[in-house]
Amino acid sequence: MDNQILENSATHFHNKDELEVLLQAFKISHNFDYPLFSNIDITLHKKETIAIIGSSGCGKSTLLNILCSLLKPNSGEVFYKNKEIFTLPHKKLLELRRDIFGIIFQAHYLFRGFSAKENLQIAELLNNKSIDYELIKTLKIDHIMEQGIGELSGGQQQRLSIARILTKKPKIIFADEPTGNLDKQTANEVMSVLFDYVKKENAGMILVTHEDDLANLCDKIYKIDNLILKRVK
Repeated sequence: MDNQILENSATHFHNKDELEVLLQAFKISHNFDYPLFSNIDITLHKKETIAIIGSSGCGKSTLLNILCSLLKPNSGEVFYKNKEIFTLPHKKLLELRRDIFGIIFQAHYLFRGFSAKENLQIAELLNNKSIDYELIKTLKIDHIMEQGIGELSGGQQQRLSIARILTKKPKIIFADEPTGNLDKQTANEVMSVLFDYVKKENAGMILVTHEDDLANLCDKIYKIDNLILKRVK
């Protein structure tokens, strides 16, 4: 990741405690056939970006899935605006995922059989938000709008997926290896878009990455190591 391209987009704050809290997690523990992590606390503020790093299999993606409401932890609580998300009625939880959380997966989950433009229009209809065609140009996918999903490269699908997420104007972006399918230059451009979005929209972002230089552009870095979450920046 080229720091020169992104350094103006990453935001850094000295008085984070004065910022509004977007998300808080307390005493999060989870295991499958073996323990992944325990007693994790983490807080995300407005305009803040957090990277979660760690060795393969340490539970980074699992933790992200818990924070974004897709997986209930074995123990612990996750709060969005002082409401514990796993105690919300099912309908309210779905609304939270649809309207507030923007989740960028390694898999794209685009609607196959539809064009790129139709995928964006679905997001537009579901969230009552307008497509940002400047964003489409910035992501360099304006020329593929009429193409079917099956005709797009992996990198084009990834950028379209990110455009679809940002179309709904989420308050929190959860990103699991968002540049995994992209070449270095395109990865730089995409991360610039995400960092700029967080700054301009008073949003927040938590991303899982194995790239140290990308992690270092975030305001905070946490590492899962020996079952616990350690802050390293």
